[in-house]
Amino acid sequence: MTATDRHHRTTAEKLEEAEDACAELADALSAAGVKLPSLGLDVPSYAGSPPLIELGRVNSGTARALATVLRRRTGAAR
Repeated sequence: MTATDRHHRTTAEKLEEAEDACAELADALSAAGVKLPSLGLDVPSYAGSPPLIELGRVNSGTARALATVLRRRTGAAR
């Protein structure tokens, strides 16, 4: 897909792509044992290009779980 094609996509297509990306992220996080309770599309950004995905707020336990998963994946030390 070229930059011109991306620019001419309909709002519905952009939203569908954002929904798919959000679901993909939720699945990957779930497989790693992490749940972001507020994960979803950012409704005010629907008018933007592309719509944004809201990662939301998490408690300290979830933040640490996410940090652990990222460290394991990247090999970064604490």
